[in-house]
Amino acid sequence: MADFTDTLTEKHIAMIAAQPVFFVATAAAEGRINLSPKGYDAFRVIAPDRVAYLDLGGSGNETHAHLAADGRITVMFCNFRQPALILRIYGRGAPVLPQDAGWDELAGHFTMIAGTRQIFDIAVESVQSSCGWGVPFMTLEGERETLKKAHRQSDPAAWTAKMAARTRSIDGLPTRATDRFIADAEG
Repeated sequence: MADFTDTLTEKHIAMIAAQPVFFVATAAAEGRINLSPKGYDAFRVIAPDRVAYLDLGGSGNETHAHLAADGRITVMFCNFRQPALILRIYGRGAPVLPQDAGWDELAGHFTMIAGTRQIFDIAVESVQSSCGWGVPFMTLEGERETLKKAHRQSDPAAWTAKMAARTRSIDGLPTRATDRFIADAEG
């Protein structure tokens, strides 16, 4: 049986903090639905009605395009341990890039990861929890370091130019590019 709340509870926040992976789904009025897995220490609960996550440069920028066009976003967490639980956050999101006015406030909640191109700021509209009894038990073997390593080894000017060239989503929706390469303390 699913339970709905208007905001995140302490139980929800504790469950989120224990998860090594989350999933993000967005869509515009037309075109593909985007569903992406996310890892690393990239998700933060800012308040019971506000969450955010770091977005690293990768193969596309669909979430940015969809949020700019429509704003709707769903974030899902699955507990692969006990207790069985699935948590969905439904909300409205916006990309915040390093050159934007809200960047410094949001960035202060994170330890930057090399290759961060934006932070998605999400206003929570509702939260759904459900049993998760069909989700298997799984254990984390470790994070893949490949994406972080690739960003750390990038030439900052070449990386920024590459991101600047990505101005359209798969379906042709516009995106904005970051104006700088973000390094991290680990590199």
